Amino acid sequence: MAQALNRALRDALAEDADVHIFGEDVGALGGVFRVTDGLAAEFGEKRVTDTPLAEAGILGTAVGMAMYGLRPVVEMQFDAFAYPGFEQLISHISRMRNRTRGALPMPITVRVPYGGGIGGVEHHSDSSEAYYMATPGLHVVTPATVADAYGLLRHSIASDDPVIFLEPKRLYWGKDDWSADRPEAVPEVGRALVRRPGTSATLITYGPSLPVCLEAAEAAARDEGWDLEVVDLRSLVPFDEETVVASVRRTGRAVVVHESTGFAGPGAELAARVSERCFHHLEAPVLRVSGFDIPYPPPMLERHHLPDVDRVLDAVSRLQWESEWRSDRGEVR
Repeated sequence: MAQALNRALRDALAEDADVHIFGEDVGALGGVFRVTDGLAAEFGEKRVTDTPLAEAGILGTAVGMAMYGLRPVVEMQFDAFAYPGFEQLISHISRMRNRTRGALPMPITVRVPYGGGIGGVEHHSDSSEAYYMATPGLHVVTPATVADAYGLLRHSIASDDPVIFLEPKRLYWGKDDWSADRPEAVPEVGRALVRRPGTSATLITYGPSLPVCLEAAEAAARDEGWDLEVVDLRSLVPFDEETVVASVRRTGRAVVVHESTGFAGPGAELAARVSERCFHHLEAPVLRVSGFDIPYPPPMLERHHLPDVDRVLDAVSRLQWESEWRSDRGEVR
C-alpha cells in the first residue's frame, strides 16, 4: 500500500505542475513511513518540501497556495499531530469555497496516517475520523486495499474540494496483486463497495477494520453457518447511503465496525442512518463494534482496545437470531 501511495503521488506530480507536496520530513527522509520516498530527489525540493514542526502553519500555507491556484498535498506525520492545525482546517479550509460562493476552491489533500495496531505511543495511534466527518465542507476518504490507495488518492488530488485522506498505518505493508504500471480503475470518491456478498447480516466497515471483518466473515461461515456480507465504505464523506441501505435491506441485520470510539463515533451516525432508512427491513437493532471510550492505551494493551474477530463475531451472535428460529417454526416473531 505504501508503494501504491508513493506511485500515486509521483504520477500526480509528473502530470500536473501545480501539485506540491510538503510536510514534516517528507523530503530527504521520505516520510516516517517512506510514502514520499524518492520524490524530492526526482522533482526537487520546491515541489516536495520539508517544513518545520508547525501543523497550523503547514495548513495555513496550503490555504494560501490553493487560493493562488496550486494543488497542495499535505502530510500530517501522525493522526494526533494534526490537532494543532484544526483551526485552519475548520475555519478556513472547510469553508473557503462556500464563503466565496465557489470563486476560491480548496483543492487541498491532507494525508493523515491514522489508527492503531503498530505499537505506537500516545498521539501516534488515534482514529480521529469523527472530527473530520462532523466538519461540513470536507471530504473524508480512507482506503483499505492497494488499488484503492492509488486510485482514491489520485481522485482526491484531482478534486477541487478539500479531502482528508486517512491512511491506515497498519495496512501500509499490506500486499495485493496490483501493477504500478497498469493500475486498475477504482470507483470514485463517494462510492462504497461490497467486498464479500452475503445473506445473513451486513458488516459495515472501512480502513483498517476491513481485513478484520473479512476474516470474521470467513470464520462465521466456517463455524456458525452465517453468510455475512462485508461493505467497505471507502469514503465516509460523501457517504454512499444507497449501497449500504441496499445491503442491509437484503440481509435484515447490520453491525458497524471501526477503531474509533463508540460514543459519538462514526458508527453512531452510520447506525442512525441505517435504522432510519431500513427500519421495516431490520430483524434486530443495528450493533456497533468499536474502540473503547478512552484515550488510546499503551502499546502493550492496544490488542484489547482494537476490534478483533472475536468481538465482531460476538456482536453478530447478538443479532437476535432466535427471531428467525421462531419464524421457521411458524411462531410469532
